Amino acid sequence: MNHPRDISVSGESIGAAAALSLQVGPGVDGAVRAQKQVYESNKLAKRLRRLVGAAIADFSMIEAGDRVMVCLSGGKDSYAMLDVLMRLREKAPVDFELFAVNLDQRHPGYPEHILPAYLDGLGVPYRIEVQDTYSTVKRLIPEGKTMCSLCSRLRRGVLYRVAREIGATKIALGHHRDDILETFFLNLFFGAKLKAMPPKLVSDDGAHVVIRPLAYAKEEDLIAYAEVKQFPIIPCDLCGSQATLQRKQIKGMLRDWEKKYPGRVESTFNALADVRPSHLMDRKLFDFAGLAATGQIPLDGDKAFDREDEFSLVAKPK
Repeated sequence: MNHPRDISVSGESIGAAAALSLQVGPGVDGAVRAQKQVYESNKLAKRLRRLVGAAIADFSMIEAGDRVMVCLSGGKDSYAMLDVLMRLREKAPVDFELFAVNLDQRHPGYPEHILPAYLDGLGVPYRIEVQDTYSTVKRLIPEGKTMCSLCSRLRRGVLYRVAREIGATKIALGHHRDDILETFFLNLFFGAKLKAMPPKLVSDDGAHVVIRPLAYAKEEDLIAYAEVKQFPIIPCDLCGSQATLQRKQIKGMLRDWEKKYPGRVESTFNALADVRPSHLMDRKLFDFAGLAATGQIPLDGDKAFDREDEFSLVAKPK
C-alpha cells in the first residue's frame, strides 16, 4: 500500500442510521434536514476512511496476506476501527483478513451478550476470550487507587497470547489522534520524556506488530460516527475505575486550546512527525560531541535570529 488513496472506498449511504438518529419534522423542512444529515454522515464516513487509509499507507500497517486481530473493547473507538477496516477491505488492492477479539475480564455486571450478538450480525470471525483479570486487579490494587495501569498490562499479555493462537500477523488497537497527543503531554509534563503512542510498534514480547489505524482520526469524529452508526457501546466504568486526574487535565487543556487557539492542537500533532534531533538535547540521538565546523552549510543549521513572523501560521487566540 503505497498511497493513501489506494485503500479508499466510495461513500455508501448511511441513510438508515442517519435517519434513525435524527428527529425530523413533517413536510419539506423535515425532508431537507434528513437529507442534510445523510450528507454530513456520508462526509464523516469518507473522512474517517481517508484518514485510516492514509495512516495505513504512511506506516505500512497492513500488507498482503495479513491476518489483523482487531481488539474490540466495546467502546466507540474499537467499534469504529472495525467498521472502517471492513469498508476499506472491500476495495483494498491487497487481500487481508480481519479477526475480532474481545477480552471478557469478568467485571461485575459486564453485558457479555452484546458483542457476540453484534459480531454475529456482521458475519466477522471473532473470539471472546474469558480471563478473570478483574479479580487479580482488585486483589493487588488498594481500594480507591486507579486500576487502569495494571489492568492494561494484564490485558496486553492475554491479547498477545490470543494473537499467537489465532495466527495473527498484526494486532490493531483503537487509539486515536487525541490519545496520542494526550500521551505525549503526559510524558512531557509528568514523565520528563518526549514520547507518545507510535502508530506502529513491536509488542513487548517481541513477537507481534501492533498497529493503530485510527492514529490520524479525531475523537470528535469518532463520537459522531458512533452516534450515526448506533454502536452498542459498553462503558469502561464497570470496575468503578476512572481515568487518572492527569489525563483528565491534559484532555481539558487540549479542549481549551482548540476553543481559544484553533489550529494549535493540529500543529502540535503534526510536530510529532517532524522531529529535529540536532535541535534537541538527547545525546543518544545526535552526536553533539562529534560536531565540528567544516565550512559547509548544514542543511538544518542553527538560525540564531529566528524572526517571529516565521511562525505566523501558528494560531492566534480568538
